[in-house]
Amino acid sequence: MNTSALHAQLTHTLRQTDLPSLGTPYKGKVRDTYRKGDTLILVTSDRLSAFDHVLTTIPFKGEVLNRLAAFWFDRTKHIVPNHVLDVPDANVTVARACQPYSVEVVVRGYLTGSLWRDYEKGTHTAYGVPFAEGLRKDSAFESPILTPSTKAEYGKHDEPISEAEILSRGLATPRDWARITEAARGLFLEGQKWARTRGLILVDTKYEFGKVGDELFVIDEMHTPDSSRYWVADEYEARFAKGEDQKMLDKENIRQWLIRERNFSGHGALPAIPDDVRVDLATKYVAAYERITGTSLALTPGDVHSRIEGNLRAKGYL
Repeated sequence: MNTSALHAQLTHTLRQTDLPSLGTPYKGKVRDTYRKGDTLILVTSDRLSAFDHVLTTIPFKGEVLNRLAAFWFDRTKHIVPNHVLDVPDANVTVARACQPYSVEVVVRGYLTGSLWRDYEKGTHTAYGVPFAEGLRKDSAFESPILTPSTKAEYGKHDEPISEAEILSRGLATPRDWARITEAARGLFLEGQKWARTRGLILVDTKYEFGKVGDELFVIDEMHTPDSSRYWVADEYEARFAKGEDQKMLDKENIRQWLIRERNFSGHGALPAIPDDVRVDLATKYVAAYERITGTSLALTPGDVHSRIEGNLRAKGYL
C-alpha cells in the first residue's frame, strides 16, 4: 500500500468538531454526536481510544469506520433494522434517535484479546458464562458466546456484566434481552459468513441497541476495526498450531503495541504514539475496509472539518 496519503494526512486528522448549529452536542470516545429532535448527526472523528483512554488520532480512521459501518448496516438490515437515515459525508451518519440500552453486547467466536487476558488471570467468570479448563489462546468456541459489558460514560470504564445482572438491574426487560441476544447472534453469524468470503475471520465484535416504541434497532457502529477483531483466515491454523499471534486487521494491533512497547494497559501516564505507529495502524484499517468491501478507498488528504461542513451545508443540515 502506498502510504504517502496517510503520512500527508497526519497533520489534518479530525480530533474534534465544532458544529453547534447541528444540535445539542455529546462527545464520545470517537464520535461527536449532535441531536436535534428525533435526529442524530454522528460525526466519526479520527480519535483513537484504547483501554478507555483517547490517545491520539489516526489518518482517515473516521472515514474508514463510517464507510464500513454504512456498508455493514446496509448488508444486515434484513436481520434487524438499524438507525441509519443518511450518509451525507464520508465521516458523517444521520441517524434516527433511539432510546439506547446501557449495555454493550459483545459476541465472541474465539478466546482472545481481553477475554484471554481475563481467562489467564481467572477473572473471566464475571459474565456468568461457563468455560472449560485448559483452553488455549485464540481457540475457537463451539458456538459464539456473549460477554456483555456496561456502557460507561466518556472518561469512565466499561465493566463486565452477566445476563442475570442485566435483568436484575433492569437494564433490559427479559423480553427485550431475548430479542437483543437473538439479533446479536444473527448479526454476528452474518458477519462471519461474509468475512469468510473475503478471506477474513470475524473473531468478535460489539453491538449497541436501542428502541423506538417497541421496535428494536442496532445503533452506533457495526463490524468496524474499532469494534471488531479480524484475522486473516488462511493463516489462522498454522499460527494457532505454533502458538503465534494471529495476523490482525483491527485495533488489537495498537493494544498489543501499547502493552509490549510501552507497558501500558490503561493505567499510568498516557504514552505518546509515534507517527510511524499511527500510519501503520491506518494501513491496517484501510486494508480491512478494502478486504471486506472488495473496493479500493481513494484517500484525499486535507481539512476534514471543512469538507464535512461543506457537505452538510450542501445537504441542508447546516
